[in-house]
Amino acid sequence: NEPDLDLNIVRHLVLNQIRQWNSNYKEEYGNMVICCDDRKNWRKESFPNYKINRKKAREKSHVDWSQLYEYLNQVRDELREHFPYKVIHIPTAEADDIIAVLCHRSQEFGKMEPIIILSSDKDFIQLQKYENVKQYSPLQKKWVGGDPKFSLHEKIHRGDAGDGVPNILSGDNVFVEEGLRQKPLATKKVDAWVGLEPESYCTEEMLRNYHRNQTLVDLDEIPESICINITTEFDNQEFGDRSQLLNYFIKYRLKNLTEYIHEF
Repeated sequence: NEPDLDLNIVRHLVLNQIRQWNSNYKEEYGNMVICCDDRKNWRKESFPNYKINRKKAREKSHVDWSQLYEYLNQVRDELREHFPYKVIHIPTAEADDIIAVLCHRSQEFGKMEPIIILSSDKDFIQLQKYENVKQYSPLQKKWVGGDPKFSLHEKIHRGDAGDGVPNILSGDNVFVEEGLRQKPLATKKVDAWVGLEPESYCTEEMLRNYHRNQTLVDLDEIPESICINITTEFDNQEFGDRSQLLNYFIKYRLKNLTEYIHEF
């Protein structure tokens, strides 16, 4: 919330958070993989209004977001170069895409290793269809759970106002044009449609909106080219070398973190 951003503070905050997560979960879940959003987004190419309100909120904020993203990108690159983690960043992909592809890929091996997703985003409930996947919200300090099939069903039908995705009764511009509001969608209807093919209850316009939302929120709908790029990058990256950590900490004067270097 500080109007004057400082790279050293941003770096320390990011590293300290990663230290805590690694210390808490490494023993049970193994090596950490850091999944990063790209500045561009394939979903926005499919649906130009995707996350459009976030851009408006940033423009009203006193925070210099361009500077903050520049700092975060620098720390991301430092993590990849100096730390013992894989840091995955793919053109036009969201972190959600990377997490989804790696969870799906974990099913290909005979012995499925346990995976924990550290995020409060309920979009990831759909990935709990995989028995080896759990999710914990560091923000709310609790496990995130639910019925994966119903969670996805509900998300497709209700959309996601936070991401600018309308419900299936509403047009593309409902969150963009002033004075427009979503058409209400009754809970009993959403519940009644469970297990049915959308063609059996959707009008032509509803069906079009259903497929719009499915493309945006169903993590099985990620374009194949992006899936291949994620898998290739993951396979080609090595987990970093811990021997570089001390020199890195000295270079950036991270005195408060140096005594916890064993937790990275």
